[in-house]
Amino acid sequence: MLRQLYIRNFALIDELDMEFRPGFSVITGETGAGKSIILGAIGLLLGQRADMKTIKQGAEKCIVEAHFDLQRMGDGMERFFEENELDADLPDTIIRRELTATGKSRAFVNDVPVSLAVLKDLGERIIDVHSQHQNLLLGKHDFQLAVVDGVAADQPQLAAYRQIYAQWRQASRELEALREQIAQNRQNQDFMQFQFDELTAARLVDGEQEELEARSDTMEHAEEIKQSLYQADNALQGEATGIVAQLRTAAHALHGIERVFADAAEMAQRLDSAYIELKDVAAEVSASMDDVDFDPAELESVNSRLDRLYSLQKKYRVDSVAQLLDIRDDLGAKLNAIESGDELLADKEQTLQQLLAQCLQQGSALSQQRTKAARQIEQQMQQRLVALGMPHARFQIDISQVSEPTANGIDRVAFLFSANTSSALQPVSQVASGGEIARVMLALKAMAAGSDGPTIIFDEIDTGVSGKIAEQMAVIMAEMGACQRQVISITHLPQIAAMGTTHYKVWKEETPQGTTTHMAMLAQQQRIAEIAQMLSGSSVSEAAIANAKQLLNVSASSN
Repeated sequence: MLRQLYIRNFALIDELDMEFRPGFSVITGETGAGKSIILGAIGLLLGQRADMKTIKQGAEKCIVEAHFDLQRMGDGMERFFEENELDADLPDTIIRRELTATGKSRAFVNDVPVSLAVLKDLGERIIDVHSQHQNLLLGKHDFQLAVVDGVAADQPQLAAYRQIYAQWRQASRELEALREQIAQNRQNQDFMQFQFDELTAARLVDGEQEELEARSDTMEHAEEIKQSLYQADNALQGEATGIVAQLRTAAHALHGIERVFADAAEMAQRLDSAYIELKDVAAEVSASMDDVDFDPAELESVNSRLDRLYSLQKKYRVDSVAQLLDIRDDLGAKLNAIESGDELLADKEQTLQQLLAQCLQQGSALSQQRTKAARQIEQQMQQRLVALGMPHARFQIDISQVSEPTANGIDRVAFLFSANTSSALQPVSQVASGGEIARVMLALKAMAAGSDGPTIIFDEIDTGVSGKIAEQMAVIMAEMGACQRQVISITHLPQIAAMGTTHYKVWKEETPQGTTTHMAMLAQQQRIAEIAQMLSGSSVSEAAIANAKQLLNVSASSN
């Protein structure tokens, strides 16, 4: 429920802070007074695109903020806040939109910045703005199906169906991809076989290239390596100057004075450790001298193998033997797939048929629920349309099956309508007049109304109607508001204005600074004057005042 609306520097509004109440409220005002501006500000909170021209001239920033009580909207609202990582303060949820003259737009939910997509998602859950434009939805099959689903309360079954449908669509895509892949592979089979045989004949081994490159470098620098190893060996183990022998002599000398010079023991132990380490190094150097040898034939063989590996890498546009092995294995898998292609296709087709059967089974169960709900809707709509001044109107829901399952099931829903008994039933958007469509939409929304639904704002739904029909439309909206549903109607008709439990007026004021739009909640005497003016125009007569009082008394007794 919308509890409070604050607007600053938006269009013709300097500042507006308005409290809203539950039940059925009405908003009146002369044409051009600014009712559309109020709706435009609410539209910003619903995630609509911002037009920077709506910022009041001379202002740096525009702010629209609303407080909502969302406690009655159930677990779905709590899940929304959890999924979007927002703080859930359902008794006082604050939505704010800010526009700056520099072109920036920011949105907040409970002071947390959110994207327009999140804002739009939340807005669609908490406010339903019904305008003449929305009447065009009556011609949309998706909207008609959504109405039936809402009455059928089939969301769990629809979710189960969509899960199977998603699996069937995925299997269908995989089957098509497999068919294309097999067909393409068969066209390239000879070339793929040649490449596979070439890579297989190369007897590739992962890590081989690195070993060969190291071996090649060693042999190409064999003389240099042996010379350095000889110098190191001579320095370590030479007869006259060998470090190892001298280190051992030094250690023995220190061990000899351990008893008379205490510090010698620690130094001797350190020399012993160094001697052991250097002796091992000397042994490795000596062994390495024997291992390093220059063999021209081996070098040629190693370089020849490397040339082969480099050539293959260049040919296949890769940088390593590991990548060549991946290509070989992939070619092998594709060749195997060609050999077993028919078998793979048969398995995929069988899986697809099984999923299709499950999809159709779930869809059929869903269709039965929808058909049952459609009959209920037809019966209720017949009664409501009679009350709305169409005693001979007929409303029928035609449910037919589509040729292939869709994300919404296997049904195609069409709302059929006839304003009288002599005319054949046809799609409602094609045969109903503007006033008839407005009444049909009101009847549909009233039928689906509940205490846990969004706030409904009717924007001049009374266009094209008057008199008794307007009164009945007002009664229906009042009934919707009586079941703890917040309903707000922007109207030009006194019959509807009188039926509201709360009445707001929008008007313009000319000031030295320019034109400004205002909005206020009317007290009883102010309501009488406003409705009397709606009845008689600018010149309010005593008869109009008496008529206004009578309308308000009748409305009070009805409420």
